[in-house]
Amino acid sequence: MGQEKLEKIHTRMAELTILIVETKKRLPAHSTKPPVMIDLLEYEDEYDLLLKELNKFKAGE
Repeated sequence: MGQEKLEKIHTRMAELTILIVETKKRLPAHSTKPPVMIDLLEYEDEYDLLLKELNKFKAGE
């Protein structure tokens, strides 16, 4: 994995962190709205995939 790809992963992970925080703020204390929950789960899933890819890269160093 090249340095450019690594930078893209870090950038996207930072973007996802912001999106996750903002989405969690939109969640009501009660009666969670499905579209908001779906967004949150998608962001968290993408973040997890990128983290796994990053860990594979670090393990290969």
